[in-house]
Amino acid sequence: MSGKDDYYNRSKQQGYRARSAYKLKQLDEEADLLAPGDTVVDLGAAPGGWLQVAAEEVGEGGTVVGVDLQRIEDLDEGDVETIRGDMTEERTRHYLREAVGEVGADVVVSDMAPNMTGEYSLDHARSVHLARQALDTADELLAAGGDFVVKVFQGEDLDAFRDDVSESFQYVRTVSPPASRDASSEVYLVAKGYTTSPVAEGDRVEVTVEEEGDEGDGIAYVEGYTLFVDADVGETLAVEVTDVKPRFGFAEPADGD
Repeated sequence: MSGKDDYYNRSKQQGYRARSAYKLKQLDEEADLLAPGDTVVDLGAAPGGWLQVAAEEVGEGGTVVGVDLQRIEDLDEGDVETIRGDMTEERTRHYLREAVGEVGADVVVSDMAPNMTGEYSLDHARSVHLARQALDTADELLAAGGDFVVKVFQGEDLDAFRDDVSESFQYVRTVSPPASRDASSEVYLVAKGYTTSPVAEGDRVEVTVEEEGDEGDGIAYVEGYTLFVDADVGETLAVEVTDVKPRFGFAEPADGD
C-alpha cells in the first residue's frame, strides 16, 4: 500500500498538481460555479490544481488569475496568469485588479489554510481570519452577480463569518465535497450572486416613486439602484428594504407610513 488515497492517485494519473483539484470539480458540479468565458481568481493558488480545473472549465475565451506567496510554476492550460504576492497588500491587489479588468471577476475562489499548530481553536481562528481576508479581496474584485467560494475550518466563529458573507450575496451554502479527507474539519462556503447595491435587507430609506413597473408596482431609485415599491408614482415615503438582488431590490412602506 502506498498510503495515498484514491484522489491522490487520480490526480497523478490525470495530470493535476494536487488532489484538491477534485474538490473544485465537485464544488462546481454542486453549485454551477464555472462557465465558458468566465474570469476566475484563485487566492492562495499554489501549486495550481484549482487553476488547472478553472482553466479547463472557462476555456479559451476565459481568464484565470492565481495569486500566492509561493511561486506557481507555469501552466499549459488556457489563459492563466499567476501573481506572486500577499493578497492583503495594496501592490498585489493592484496587480489583481489590472489582471481582472474593469468588468470584474465572475468567480473568486480560495482554498487557503493556515499553517497548522495542532491546537484546534487556534487553527480554526486562523482559518476564519484567512477566509475574511479572502472575502475582503472578493469584495474588491467581483462583478455584480459573481460567486465566491472559500474554505474554512468548522468551529465557534463559523456561523458569524457565514452571516457576514450572506450580507453581500443572494444566498450562501455550506458544502463538504467528497474529496475532503474524512478526518478534516474543513467546509466550503459557496456564496452565489454578489450584490453591489447601496442598500441592504432591513435598511430604511426615503424614496420617491418615479415610474410604474410592468406589474403595476412603483419604481424608485437609490443612487441609481432600482427598488420596486408598493406605492404610486409621485409618492415620497419611507420604505424598508425586504430583498436585495444584484441589479434591483424590493421594499415595503415602513411601519407608520
